[in-house]
Amino acid sequence: MRFEQVFTGVAVVFEALGAFAMCVGFVVAVILGIRAMRRGEGGAASFQVLRTTLGSAILLGLEVLVAADLIRTITSNPSLEEAAILGLIVLIRTVLSISIQIEIEGVLPWRRALLTSGGQLMGRAIARDRDAARAARGDVTP
Repeated sequence: MRFEQVFTGVAVVFEALGAFAMCVGFVVAVILGIRAMRRGEGGAASFQVLRTTLGSAILLGLEVLVAADLIRTITSNPSLEEAAILGLIVLIRTVLSISIQIEIEGVLPWRRALLTSGGQLMGRAIARDRDAARAARGDVTP
């Protein structure tokens, strides 16, 4: 098996992981939104949870897809045209990632004190849901 074929397979795995992250994130976002609604937090809060969590999942998926594109680019012998197309795809995904991150956090990425990935945002959404569920049950232990 050639070097290029191995890394093409690795890139395909990364692409599948990116799509999987977005699909699982969608399911998690819907579940967290429903749970927020059931706790009586209201429609606006439930929508915000759904929106933030789904945006985080998409952000995580896009980051993985950019990694897949980079693997493809550095491990193949692309023509100038193929390199330009891949560069454009990475640029579009990067702009989408930045836009989603601004939408989720409400601040420009370079103005944040700490860098935050899609996985961290999704983890925070799950932690907020867990804490809200504990508070609704009256459980005060962390």
